Amino acid sequence: MTLQLHKVSVHHAGAAAHALALRELSLDVAQGEQIALIGPSGAGKTSLLHTLACALRPASGSLHILGSSPWQIASSERHALRARMFLAPQTPPLPPRQRVVNAVLAGRLPQWSLWTAIRSLLAPVDPRAAWEALGKFKLQDKLYARVDRLSGGERQRCGMARALVSNAEVFLVDEPLSALDPTLAVQTIHVLQAEAQARNATLICSLHQVEIARACFARIIALRDGQVVFDLPSSEVSDALIEQLYRNKMDTSPDFEPIDVDLNAARPRC
Repeated sequence: MTLQLHKVSVHHAGAAAHALALRELSLDVAQGEQIALIGPSGAGKTSLLHTLACALRPASGSLHILGSSPWQIASSERHALRARMFLAPQTPPLPPRQRVVNAVLAGRLPQWSLWTAIRSLLAPVDPRAAWEALGKFKLQDKLYARVDRLSGGERQRCGMARALVSNAEVFLVDEPLSALDPTLAVQTIHVLQAEAQARNATLICSLHQVEIARACFARIIALRDGQVVFDLPSSEVSDALIEQLYRNKMDTSPDFEPIDVDLNAARPRC
């Protein structure tokens, strides 16, 4: 298995010691799998991605990443392990005055020497690689634009292009579609999935777009309150399961009637 968690509990970053973001969560992920994480806000999706990226240390339980126990090895080995993964946050950390070409090529920083990184800031080392990655997201014309001239959706796709130039074996992508229209959202997922498949990399993507998750991913993991609610093939994820997952837990009255939403309407195709 590429990723293994057994009864892992993780504290919320910066929260009180007793506040848990993940609660005794167990999970196995094989190399090359493509998984969608879904669940209401605050369910623990981001915390799980950060835990898998070795950015959050578990309070308890066992964690194995790419054959290593990241918190039982030396910090230099852990740094090398992190370099084999790519964590894409919902808001990409792109310096506003930086050129897009440099922002994209930053995906190679874990493999570069300090000298190469500095030299690339002055004269991009491989602008063609950045141009090709941007082209997959229809952004090649932004190659030398400043980051602060991009729209929110363009910034998100720039962050995804950064993932493509990396040599990651695991893509951990957090809400990459929040600023994209439905057509661009599906196109972006297609690009990420094609890249992961081409290099047999693992892709785990948290999504609020449930129908894209159901249409595009073979396996769906649903979280709520830091625990796995279900882990199923997408073909077995019913409308009833989705309704129950997102139902307002504060409303426990017997006559509660959820809002009637047609989940089958305008379902995207992947």
